[in-house]
Order: sequence, then structure tokens, then C-alpha cells
Amino acid sequence: MKEKHIIVGITGGIAAYKAAILVRLLVKNGACVKVIMTRSAKEFITPLTLSTLSKNPVLVDFFNPENGDWNSHVDLGLWADLFIVAPATANTIGKMANGIADNLLVTTYLSARCPVMIAPAMDMDMLQHPTTKKNIDILSKSGNIIIEPQSGELASGLDGKGRMEEPEQICKKIISFFNLKNNVQGKKVLVTAGPTYEPIDPVRFIGNHSSGKMGYAIANELSWRGCQVTLISGPVYQTIDNDNIKLVRINTAQEMYNACVDQFDKMDAAVLCAAVADFTVSDPSEVKLKRDKEILSLKLIPTKDIAAKLGNMKRDNQVLAGFALETNNELQNAREKLTKKNFDFIVLNSLNDKGAGFNYDTNIVTIIDKNDLIEKTSLKSKTDIAIDISNKLINFLYHG
Repeated sequence: MKEKHIIVGITGGIAAYKAAILVRLLVKNGACVKVIMTRSAKEFITPLTLSTLSKNPVLVDFFNPENGDWNSHVDLGLWADLFIVAPATANTIGKMANGIADNLLVTTYLSARCPVMIAPAMDMDMLQHPTTKKNIDILSKSGNIIIEPQSGELASGLDGKGRMEEPEQICKKIISFFNLKNNVQGKKVLVTAGPTYEPIDPVRFIGNHSSGKMGYAIANELSWRGCQVTLISGPVYQTIDNDNIKLVRINTAQEMYNACVDQFDKMDAAVLCAAVADFTVSDPSEVKLKRDKEILSLKLIPTKDIAAKLGNMKRDNQVLAGFALETNNELQNAREKLTKKNFDFIVLNSLNDKGAGFNYDTNIVTIIDKNDLIEKTSLKSKTDIAIDISNKLINFLYHG
């Protein structure tokens, strides 16, 4: 990021205080930063603070009222290598989406020839309002990079999605953007996520607690870096608002097997994150089973092994990564799976780690590669873990 020109746009929300941290991190990493604020943003953080951190004058209006100097939005748009709006309020997002150029920030956005990142920050109800969702969709489809807001306690006192992503994570994404974007642009990656449901009858099924959060985070991260992602997902509550991700929904292990085998030959890499059932009911009932017996016996038969099949199909120029969820002998079991399935690396989850595994927003993983290099992460968000896994995948794509 050394000597990259970055414009940080700051709008009038409580998360504006985080922009000071972001500016400091960007400058620390060698970027040349200019700040554009809306007038309402000055109510939350002072231009003096941001000018001191950025080492540049902060721009608010079209001209300097003291000397009449013109702040050219055209020149700013040509100067920048990246324009990041953080925080982006619902008001500014609406103006950007609809071309309402009534301030310097939006006018510069409309003039910018560089990539644009947008980090929304607002109350959960505003974020979920159809108008806001439509405006974000317009901006995404126009090629802007949306940095998803996080869930947690909001300024209103509510708890939900709407918190601006933390400055440290935004900085990591910007570094990744400059370092890796050109390398992986257009690479095709298959990602699996979520559980499978094996039917007992039309009402009941055998399943597991997988939420799909880890697989969806990996798909989003790889897409954000420029990969063409095909996400094969079991039944989950996660959603994808990303035109660069092709979502294939399945229910059963057999359906996931068919979809993976159909897609893998076209891919440069695959990350098998789904918690696929090892067994399925041999003869599911076509009608709902009644409770007319004290004991119900089900005959279970093995499902087809997706990882083993793709491992056998894998070409020398493809990268294959898998996951292992273990409760005991974790490293030994993961190493054995790595070898048997012909993985390039495996991501080990242990149910003995607090805050990791099914349904958590956080995770701890140990990444083991075929060269027996072992890397264990600290407890952090699944979004951050997705960055670590994506870095590993990209390293294998280019260095083997």
C-alpha cells in the first residue's frame, strides 16, 4: 500500500470516530490519505483531528471560504487509487445510488475513476429497510465494493446488524485489495457451506448444527478479492447479496455430491467447508411416520464421499482444501484426512475450543498443509478466519 492515494470519505454517523483509527492505520501502512467529510460528520469528529492524522487538509466544501480556493472534485477523482466511504450513512448511500451531488463527497464519488469501497453504518431497522437495501444493491451492481456491517450492540441500544466493520479489518481488506486483486482476478473457486438434511420422511430429517457462517465468509472474501465463486450451500439462514457469487442451493448429501462433481473440473480451486452427513436413511418413508411403536429403527447407509471424489479428480494445477471437525486426537485425525483426501491443506476445528465451531460468529482454527506446516489462529471473527484461509489458498494457487 506504499504511496497509494486513498480518499477516506466520512459521513455523519456515530461510527465517524472509527474513521480516525482507519486514517491512522492507512498512513502507518504507507498510504497518502486525503479526507473528505460531510458537514454533518463534523458534528461527530473534528477536521483538525483528521488533518493531523492524515497530514493533509481536510476537505468539506466545494471551496475554501477563507481564501476562495476551489476543491476540484474532478482532480480528486483522478488523484485517488481508492475511495473508501467509512462510515456510510443511509442518507449518503441514497445520494450515491441516485446521483444526488449536493456535497463534495458525493460529487467526488461521481467523478472518481478508481475503485470505491463503502462501509455502511446505521441502525438495524434502517439497514433492513427496502429502500436502503435497494440503494446498496444499486451501488454493488455498479461495481462498488460493499464492506458488510457487523452485528452487535448499536448506538440506539438495539442489538443487531449495522455496526461499521472495525477499522483494523477495513485496513486489512484494503491491503489485500492492492496486494492480491490482480493476482486472483477471474480465478474460479468452488466453496461448499452449511449442513445437509437426510430425509427420514417428508417431515423429519437427520442433520447437524452447521450454520454456514464460515463457508459464506470464505465465499465473500474470495469474491471480494476478484475470484469467480460458486457457492454450493446446504439449508441455512445465511444470505448472499453479491452478483459475483453463483449460489447453488442443495438439501441432501447426494445433491451436494452431484453439484460438486459437476462443477469441480471447471475450477481453479475448491474449499470444502460444508458439514456433509456421513450417513443417510436407506429407505425414507414417502408419508409421515406415525408414533405407533415404542421403538423406531432406521437403517443408515454411507453417503458418497465428496472430498475423496474431488481428491481423485484433482489436477496438478488445482488446489483443494478441506475442513475437519474433531473432538479428540485432533491433529492426528486431521493429518490422516489431509493425506487420504489428497488435500493441499486442511482447516482443523476442535469442539474443545471455546467460542469455535457451529453457530458461533467467532472461530479458532489450525491450518495444516501437505508440507506439514501448522498455523493456529487466535480466537477471532469468522470474517477474519476467512481472510487467513483465503491467503493460504491464494499462496497455493501461485506457489504450490
